[in-house]
Amino acid sequence: MTSLTPIAAQIAADIAAEQKSAEVTDWAARIGWLVGLVLFIALVYWLMREGWKWRGALQGDLPELPTAPEEPGEARLTVLSMSGRYHGSTTAGQWLDRIVAHGLGTRSRAEVTLTDAGLDVVRPGAADFFVPVAQLREARLDKGIAGKVLTEGGLLVVTWEHGDRLIDSGFRSDHAAEHNEWVDTLNNMINTSDKSDKSDKTEGAR
Repeated sequence: MTSLTPIAAQIAADIAAEQKSAEVTDWAARIGWLVGLVLFIALVYWLMREGWKWRGALQGDLPELPTAPEEPGEARLTVLSMSGRYHGSTTAGQWLDRIVAHGLGTRSRAEVTLTDAGLDVVRPGAADFFVPVAQLREARLDKGIAGKVLTEGGLLVVTWEHGDRLIDSGFRSDHAAEHNEWVDTLNNMINTSDKSDKSDKTEGAR
């Protein structure tokens, strides 16, 4: 039995050495995976950034956004403005064709006011923009825009014309119950504006 002790001790030492070696190998593998993951995330971020710049370059023909007039007129809704989020803009009818030119692709908080002059969108930390009433085309409830999906009817989508493009812009109020009033008021304004334009054209033809 005594003669077996050195052998058993050697075996135990070999096992301990293998375990220690395995631990070192595991740490090296983990570090390798971590570095690889960081590099992959960096690559994805770079590709997204380049894609964003490329899309912006393609939309370079989009004119500068209008700014609100100094005297926009009275607010048209019971609630003077809508506080919520701006979820982005797309080509009208194509909810995944995001428009990024002039900051329209940046999601942000927004304070939206509807006046006799049009729709004023104030965005802390992002570019404000204004849609004159003559450029408003439609308002509706929807559930998704620019890759963002919400509950059915959880999004106020305003369609407007800018340059030679029809644009859908999506907003979500902090109080979603306000959406219906906004849709009704916007569409009434649009219909009234259309009738006024047709009347002016008729008078001009005479």
